[in-house]
Amino acid sequence: MENHELRKVGLKVTLPRVKILQILESSEQRHMSAEDVFKTLMESGEDVGLATVYRVLTQFEGAGLVERHNFDGGHSVFELDRGDHHDHMVCVHSGEVVEFHSDEIEKLQEEIARRHGFELTGHSLVLYVKRSGR
Repeated sequence: MENHELRKVGLKVTLPRVKILQILESSEQRHMSAEDVFKTLMESGEDVGLATVYRVLTQFEGAGLVERHNFDGGHSVFELDRGDHHDHMVCVHSGEVVEFHSDEIEKLQEEIARRHGFELTGHSLVLYVKRSGR
């Protein structure tokens, strides 16, 4: 399936691209940094450099295969673009990322844009949270 996806977005099928796409598709972690991907490649004995991982992830982003998020301190994480819109909560203590979707929030954002004379074309919402009682 990876080869088809790469060709479909106009990318040449190369071993590093296939391996990185496989990692993103099979990882239990939906949000991975370039370092996470690199570490997984190294653990599986693949000889792919960190610079290549960054380059491939940037190519994937440009091709619409992944989305890049900068949750805190400029640290980028990537997730496969599965076509479903969702927002994120990031725990300020643990760094845990929780995905959520709220029709109410979506409607409110559209209404706010419309009230100001705009049409909402996209957005990114990140809530920084901590567990209750901390």
